[in-house]
Amino acid sequence: STQGVSSAASDVYKRQAASDVYKRQALERAGVETRVLSAIPVNDLAEPFIRRRALRHLEKKRVVVLARGTGNPYFTTDTTAALRALQIRANVLAKGTKVDGVYSADPEEDPDAEFFEELTFLDVLQQRLRIMDSTAVSLCMDNSLPINVFNMKEQGNIVKFLSGERLGTMVV
Repeated sequence: STQGVSSAASDVYKRQAASDVYKRQALERAGVETRVLSAIPVNDLAEPFIRRRALRHLEKKRVVVLARGTGNPYFTTDTTAALRALQIRANVLAKGTKVDGVYSADPEEDPDAEFFEELTFLDVLQQRLRIMDSTAVSLCMDNSLPINVFNMKEQGNIVKFLSGERLGTMVV
């Protein structure tokens, strides 16, 4: 086991961190220097998350993939993403999904779902648009951190996002 974590849970963490390593590999194939950091120990796959280390990588113009959660109960990966984005002083939180952005309903279930190019945080919370949990959205709103929701499965979108191209839906 890994620091008191059962071997089954440890295997799950490693599989999940491996998906972030695949993101790193894809970015590096595109010529983008990348590091994966994780608060949950998976030392053979990711560096430990240390805020100063993350900031140093960013200063060196590296992309930093912040893997998985905080390792604390009650914190979803969405809330962790918002927390980490604030800790590293990000300009925007990238929320990669399997659809093009935010819709009024699930576009895979409702062909009449309306696509939103831009929303406010309050729109997301009041309309209960399930892009992220409400704690994560509130944390971003309280700290004026925009959320860019886009399709990360579409070839090239991550590199486009990193290049500053507008994709999907902006929540401001």
